[in-house]
Amino acid sequence: MVQYSIRRIVASIPVVFGVLLVTFALARLIPGDPCRSILGERATVETCERFNEEKGFNDPIPVQFGIYMSDLAKGDFGNSIRFNRPITQILIERLPLTMELSLAAVIIAICVAIPLGVISATNRNSPIDVVTMIGANIGVSMPVFWLGLMLAFFFSLVLKDTPFALPPTGRLSAGVSPIPFFEVYGWEIPESGIIYTITTFISNMYILNSVLSFDWTVFWDAVKHMILPAVALSTIPMAIIARMTRSSMLEVLGLDYVRTARAKGLPRRKVIMKHAFRNALLPVVTIIGLQMGLVLSGAVLTETVFGLAGVGLAVFEAITARDFPIIQGFVLVIAIGYVTINLLVDLSYAFLDPRIRLD
Repeated sequence: MVQYSIRRIVASIPVVFGVLLVTFALARLIPGDPCRSILGERATVETCERFNEEKGFNDPIPVQFGIYMSDLAKGDFGNSIRFNRPITQILIERLPLTMELSLAAVIIAICVAIPLGVISATNRNSPIDVVTMIGANIGVSMPVFWLGLMLAFFFSLVLKDTPFALPPTGRLSAGVSPIPFFEVYGWEIPESGIIYTITTFISNMYILNSVLSFDWTVFWDAVKHMILPAVALSTIPMAIIARMTRSSMLEVLGLDYVRTARAKGLPRRKVIMKHAFRNALLPVVTIIGLQMGLVLSGAVLTETVFGLAGVGLAVFEAITARDFPIIQGFVLVIAIGYVTINLLVDLSYAFLDPRIRLD
């Protein structure tokens, strides 16, 4: 088990390096001049020459990449060209929202899709099976940006005078302000170092922070603002997970040991949950891991539609402004998250399938 884990971790390092290299090169091949994007179209040639010299853009790309990797090894992500702020500070502000949104979307997708997939498989060709699969096909077909706009229109305008109304944009209502949990507890943390970074990162996850600080007003307001974007983002992974769960369960339900369990007179619920469901989980866990990675990338459109200042919106704005350090830093964090999720999925195989532990 330990050797298997080490092999998977070592195999993940070249993936992260490759993503970083490709992102670094492609960011500089995007048509457009960072100087013109930041300083405006009226910037003179001399001004742009000075700008590019100060930022190191006149150096060859391999030299720029070497300097960037050297700084990255020291934990320095660089400074934003547009905001002239450290990338780590912007990450601490933006990443918690994206993590909250992605986690909420994945939880909704799993909690809805897996039961529907199991019910559909155990009632094959029944009306509930047909309705579930039609719903899954519709869910896969709906673009996030269209569904987000429709949800915002329906729940904020059509139902605006009902108890079911939900806010269409933003993260909190006007006048609602969260207090960092460490301030509620009276902790005095110096504004530097890893402890301050971690506590600030957690406090910027408003739902988690409100639970830790027992501020239920902020909690319910943050949850209400999170429902529509999380549902919009969860629709496609929900449909894919439901279809995979159904297919995997149908395959397992037709195997000999399941028929033997039924022949022994075991209760139907026990046959399904103990004998069939766990053995059908392996491909389902795989697809969940892939969808968690895709949810991170899908957050770009969702955050743009709902006006949420997360990583996705920051990357979109950085691309339009040619802010290379933000693009590189945020894509690196997303890549590490994607690789970490897939690593955890690989390690979960060893738990679900004893043959992998013995391999």
